Amino acid sequence: MSKLESAMALMIETFHSYSGREGNKFTLSKGELKDLLTNELGSYLGDPKDKATVDRVMNDLDSNKDGEVDFTEFIILVGALTVACNDFFREYKQKQKH
Repeated sequence: MSKLESAMALMIETFHSYSGREGNKFTLSKGELKDLLTNELGSYLGDPKDKATVDRVMNDLDSNKDGEVDFTEFIILVGALTVACNDFFREYKQKQKH
């Protein structure tokens, strides 16, 4: 597998290692989302253990307002964080040149 294919497989595997612990095996409940955010994205999201942070992320991601986050909604979060990281590092490198 290429690096990108491996990254895609890892995102799928990571999502499904948290989904289905409670209820629907294809979605993340608020508790499952909190665990995923804490264990996998904690350094990018501040304090994902904070209830307000989890509530805000859940509300932002749950586009269909069913109280759960499906894989598509999860990928939107990963994509947005990836774009933010890319922008940060691009700006950081530009500042170093000056």
